[in-house]
Amino acid sequence: MQHLASPEGHWEVATALPHARLRPGVQQYRGFRLDLGLPRQRLEVPDGVVTLVFSFDHELRVTEAATPSAPGSAHRSMLVGLRTTAGLGRHSGRLYGLEVILTPWKGYSLFGIPMHELADTIADPIDLLGPRCRDLADALACAPGWAQRFDLLDATFLRWSADAVPASARVQYAWRELARTSGALPIGQLVAATGWGWRQLENRFRAEIGLTPKGAARVMRLRKVLRLMAENRPVAGIAAECGFSDQAHLNREFKAMIGRTPRQFRTARALDFTGPPTVDRVDGQVTSVVLS
Repeated sequence: MQHLASPEGHWEVATALPHARLRPGVQQYRGFRLDLGLPRQRLEVPDGVVTLVFSFDHELRVTEAATPSAPGSAHRSMLVGLRTTAGLGRHSGRLYGLEVILTPWKGYSLFGIPMHELADTIADPIDLLGPRCRDLADALACAPGWAQRFDLLDATFLRWSADAVPASARVQYAWRELARTSGALPIGQLVAATGWGWRQLENRFRAEIGLTPKGAARVMRLRKVLRLMAENRPVAGIAAECGFSDQAHLNREFKAMIGRTPRQFRTARALDFTGPPTVDRVDGQVTSVVLS
């Protein structure tokens, strides 16, 4: 656990791997407690994961990055599916809670809902999942520490998994192949490999992942672009490596999905703000940037 302080405030971040029987579908647990003294605003890019968030005492206000002046919506608990556009999260500088990072196919199995209902939206998990989720939220808030909370998540998800309908092996394969190739695998080749027709793959993939294979490929390609940008690679070279026709094509796609140009995004990532030194929520990925 990281527990750090500065003259402007203090924060702690605790992470843990889920039980081995829950992986790789449940990827990570992350607890956080912030008291920074000043409001905080974060840009969250499309990241290819499903996120379950429980806040124990403060609200998070979320709006679309494309409409930053909009009032947005306030949330204590959130279930966020796959997104194709960036969102803005704002809070007062005080935030206390935890989040669970999952693959979309595990979210489909664990929560028992069609994932296209969560695509590009934010839902209240208690409204969707009912008393079992309310009981979990209450127990997490009352637990004495992060270790006990993470153990509680393990026990709860293992119990839910025992009654869950597993995601299709062919959908999982298609998802892994798109992730492995950063969205570069031709969809026709993916269809042939699964043994399904185009329509069947698209319908099953959308139900269990949330997007169509083509939509998921866009997100995977963006993940690679962001990873290469973090290595300070030239944008023109990144465009060529990631299959864009030219740099202008990459810039248009980047702005459509994130609301900023690559240059603006890099500048924002380079700024120094009080708070946890690591802003990304998923290991090995660029997911977030703190905004002034």
